[in-house]
Amino acid sequence: MRAYAAVTAAYWAFMASDGALRMLVLLQFNSLGFTPVQLAWLFLLYEAAGIATNLGAGWLAARFGLAATLHGGLALQIGALVALAQLDPSWGVAASVVFVMAVQGVSGVAKDLAKMSSKSAVKLLAPKEDGGLFRWVAALTGSKNAVKGLGFFLGAMLLALVGFRAAVWSMAAVLALILAAVMMFLPSGLPGRMKSDESWGGWRATDARVNRLSLARLFLFGARDVWFVVGIPVYFQAALSDGTSEGRRTAFFLIGGFLALWIIGYGAVQALAPRILGARGQPESGIIRKAIFWAGLLVPIPFALAIAAAMAGGPAPWLSATLIGGLLLFGYVFAINSSVHSYLILAFGSAERITRDVGFYYMANAAGRLVGTLLSGLSYQIGGLALCLTTAGAMALASWLAVRRLATD
Repeated sequence: MRAYAAVTAAYWAFMASDGALRMLVLLQFNSLGFTPVQLAWLFLLYEAAGIATNLGAGWLAARFGLAATLHGGLALQIGALVALAQLDPSWGVAASVVFVMAVQGVSGVAKDLAKMSSKSAVKLLAPKEDGGLFRWVAALTGSKNAVKGLGFFLGAMLLALVGFRAAVWSMAAVLALILAAVMMFLPSGLPGRMKSDESWGGWRATDARVNRLSLARLFLFGARDVWFVVGIPVYFQAALSDGTSEGRRTAFFLIGGFLALWIIGYGAVQALAPRILGARGQPESGIIRKAIFWAGLLVPIPFALAIAAAMAGGPAPWLSATLIGGLLLFGYVFAINSSVHSYLILAFGSAERITRDVGFYYMANAAGRLVGTLLSGLSYQIGGLALCLTTAGAMALASWLAVRRLATD
C-alpha cells in the first residue's frame, strides 16, 4: 500500500502539470492568432515522442526498475517547463512553433515514462483475488484523470491571472518539490526489473489479444483527440470571446472550466467503472463482452453531434448547449471503454513482461493521440466542426470493429 500510495501521488502531480501545460500552450497560441493546423503542430511531437518512448520505456523499466523511470519522467517534465519559460514573444511564428514542438516532445517523453511506470506498478502491487486488479487500476486511472482535469482549469486560470511565463515557472517549482518528496518516500524495492539476459527485442507483444486491444486503443483515443485537442477549444473560443482582452480572459476561464469538468467527470466514471459494470467476480470473457458492447455505444454520439454542427453552420447558442450535453455523454461512454481497456491490458499481460506489454499498448495509445491531434487541426480547418466530429465518429467505429475481434479468442 505504501508503494501504491507513492506511485499514485507522483502520477497525480505529473498529470496536473500535464493538463495545465496543455491549456497554457493551446490558449496562449490561439490568442496569438495561430491557425488550427499550426496549433495541432504544437502537439504533434508530444504525441510522436510517446510512440518511441513507450516502446523504449518498457524495456528501460524492466532493466533499471520502475522507480528509476518514474523519477526520470518527473525530472524531464521539470526540464520541459523551465525550457518553455525561455520562449521569447519577439520570435517569429516558425521559430516559436519549432521551439514549442521540441519542448512538447520532451514533455511527451516525460508523460509516457510516468504513465508506463505507474500502470505497470499496479499489476505488480494489486491483490489478485476478487477483482482487485480492476479496482486498483480503475482507482489509479480515474483519480489521475480527475487531477488532470483540475490541471486544465489551473492552466487556464494561471494564464488569465499571472500570464504565461509566471505560470510555467510556478508549475516547475511545485513539480520539483514533488520529485524531491517522491525520491525520499518511494520504497527502493519497487519491483519491475527483468532478467539481465533479456534483450531489447523483447518489447514486441507476442499475445494476439494485446495486439488487438492496442489497435482498439489507438482508434479510441484518436476518436477523442480529433475533437478535444483543437476543434472544440477553438470553436468555443470563437463562440465565447468578443475580441476584447476581458472577453478573452472570460473565454479562457470558460473553456478551461469545461475541459476540466469533462476530464474530472471522465476520471470519476473510470474510477467507478468496476461498479457500473458489475465486474466483481466476473470472468475475463464477461469483461470482454462488456468492452464490445460499450465500444458500440460510443459510435453514434460524434456522428449525431456532427449533424447538429452541420445544421447550425457556425457558432450558435443552441449548438453550444448541444455540444456540451453530447460531449459529456461521449465522456461517460468513453470513460467506461478506457477503464475496461486499462484492465484488460493488465489482465492479458504476464507479470514477467508486464512493462513491455504495457509499453506496447501505450505506444498504440500515443499513436492514436498523434493521429487524432493531426486530424483535429486538419479536419477543423478544412471542414469546420462538422468534419471534425465526423472524423471522430469514424475512428470510434474503427475502435469498435477492432475490439470485436477479442471475442474470437
